[in-house]
Amino acid sequence: MLNETLGTVLIANRGEIARRIIRTVQRLGLRAVAVHSEADADLPFVTEADEAVLLGPANPAQSYLDVDKVLEAARATGAKAIHPGYGFLAENAAFARAVVKAGLIWIGPAPEAIERMGDKINARNLMERAGVPVAAGTREPVTDLEQARARAEEIGYPVMVKTAGGGGGIGMSVAHDAEGLTKAFEQAARAAARFASGDVLDGPAVLLERYIERARHVEVQILGLPDGTVLALGERDCSVQRRHQKVVEESPSPGVTPELRERMLAAAVKAGEAVGYLGAGTVECLVDADKQDFVFLEMNTRLQVEHPVTELVTGLDLVELQLRVAAGENPEVRPEVEGHAIEFRVYAEDPKRFFPGPGAITVWEEPSGDGVRVDSGYAAGTTVTPFYDPLMAKLCVYGQSRAEALELGRKAVDAFKVEGPKNNLPFCAELLGNAEFVSGEYDTGLVGRMRAT
Repeated sequence: MLNETLGTVLIANRGEIARRIIRTVQRLGLRAVAVHSEADADLPFVTEADEAVLLGPANPAQSYLDVDKVLEAARATGAKAIHPGYGFLAENAAFARAVVKAGLIWIGPAPEAIERMGDKINARNLMERAGVPVAAGTREPVTDLEQARARAEEIGYPVMVKTAGGGGGIGMSVAHDAEGLTKAFEQAARAAARFASGDVLDGPAVLLERYIERARHVEVQILGLPDGTVLALGERDCSVQRRHQKVVEESPSPGVTPELRERMLAAAVKAGEAVGYLGAGTVECLVDADKQDFVFLEMNTRLQVEHPVTELVTGLDLVELQLRVAAGENPEVRPEVEGHAIEFRVYAEDPKRFFPGPGAITVWEEPSGDGVRVDSGYAAGTTVTPFYDPLMAKLCVYGQSRAEALELGRKAVDAFKVEGPKNNLPFCAELLGNAEFVSGEYDTGLVGRMRAT
């Protein structure tokens, strides 16, 4: 049935995630079509696909973000379905609608679900109505500084200031007082303006929420089935961040008790049911580890970068589940978690200040062995260009216990050799020697504290 329904799948993405999707598509006996820019012509995902189509120049607007070119590539290659990966067009409701209108299968949730959860204010209000815990915050868009000051006084400092649209921590910052609010609001408003022309918001809008000091960032993986069932497949701790961008993730979270985990998983299922969610998605939460309580942060209507840690502890292939659900199947899934997994994002960046450091790769030696998984987008002889996100690979380790995973992580990081571009492997090694991280009693401020010393 899968082959008859999907047949050929076009992956509207690049790098490691395109390569990762291609692997499952081909394992299931389907054809994989890659699309690429001129800058990515020599990357492994292009040669490993059954067919590859050049979209255009390096500029994403002329290649990966050009909806017409992507749809034309699907038509020309006989693709029946499109998998968007993450980033680029993955959470673009207009693109999802265009795919469906073209008679193709969209491997993701309904465009309406993407739209409803893409506006963080709308999503927050919807979750509150569904009985999912939310932080004190604004229920309407905040569009000017005076409004922001009044709302911040009502909520109480410190407040988190962020764009109502977009993701990945862009435009997000914390204000501890009125002076800090001015700077934070201006930063968020500038970022919000970049989303104003999209299909989610009609104009720049900012959201304010009560900020939880020393919070953990924990997310729940959900899977919505065609019969309406929503499953929770465990949680991931994403608290190791720089500039609100995730660097290391692990599952299960060392800061979540069994009782709190049960409540979070139940809330995530409610969140999915509230929007009739279909396929793989993630419900992100902020956790107050001291109080063992949590609030809803946002919902990602796509596959996450860090999905491998969930795959390692559950034994599931989330991409396969996405494909089967998109084909109308209701796969039997038993959401059982065993062992411990950690993912280290390997970036082409300065390991001290975390600025991008693109360049030609002269040495690329991946670690291997039991409990080690590397999802990479590059190889020796390829080049990390400045046009896209500098993520080169995801180094994942799995052990029966967290201590075992940490030790395996130390060996794997040491064995991963990359020369040419700057890379953050030295930071990963530093983190694995950090007492706070090793103890498991860390929060989202960990990296900031490490760099303040």
